[in-house]
Amino acid sequence: MDGPTHDPAQLARALEECRREAVALRSELEETNRGVLALYAELDAQADQLRQATELKSRFLAYMSHEFRTPINSIRSIARLLIDRVDGPLTGEQERQVNFIQSTATEFAEMVDDLLDLAKVEAGRVEISPAWFEMVDLFSALRGMFKPVLTNPDVHLVFEEPHGVPKLYTDDRKLSQILRNFISNALKFTSRGEVRVSARCDGQRVTFAVADTGIGIDPEHHQSIFDDFSQVQSPLQKRLRGTGLGLALSKRLASVLGGSVQVDSALGKGSVFSLTIPVSLEGPQPHE
Repeated sequence: MDGPTHDPAQLARALEECRREAVALRSELEETNRGVLALYAELDAQADQLRQATELKSRFLAYMSHEFRTPINSIRSIARLLIDRVDGPLTGEQERQVNFIQSTATEFAEMVDDLLDLAKVEAGRVEISPAWFEMVDLFSALRGMFKPVLTNPDVHLVFEEPHGVPKLYTDDRKLSQILRNFISNALKFTSRGEVRVSARCDGQRVTFAVADTGIGIDPEHHQSIFDDFSQVQSPLQKRLRGTGLGLALSKRLASVLGGSVQVDSALGKGSVFSLTIPVSLEGPQPHE
């Protein structure tokens, strides 16, 4: 039986059609490739612009912070001289006004310090100096720091003994800075009751908690309070304004220490701010 016969003209037409389709496909692929290359170039340019913008922002914050420190310190020094009556007595109203100047300058100084720390973290220039230390020593230092500012007799600051928490290998200064922010906020927004600081170990991680009996925070604000310059709107918040940077900085420092921060709170029921970090910061470690 004879095999199928092929018309040479028909075969030529089929081959030509295949060739045209191949040429069209190659042209389409080349055009797509050019588009992808252009997109990559645009993304690289945008990434470079973003890096430059971040660098400029960090530089600006650093320069501004350094430049502000001198006049702020001068204001605080002059206010202290007036409060100490170095140049003579003050009337009751004058003392009230000078105390206001002093407290405002102190808030300004804290904001400048927070801005500078944020700039360092964002620029990747924050220095971590881990070392071995006992939690009882850190709690003792924090207790001493806050003793002079406990002016409200209706609020008690309690440090629980850190039973079962081993020696930690991390940056104790950064850890202390985070806990100071938590405690300062708790004291500021607690008019009666207590602020309780505790620590517990769970395997290779330790969790610090600062619990207060203050005004509390609506759950809808739980995530935003860790954003830069974020402040919860409430009558007490308006009366006791802060910088809105302490919690944002705490969140970034916690990340640098390999940990995270959380909040558990409800309006009128107080708040619990917690920090969880590894018992031992990763990396080369010296002998104890």
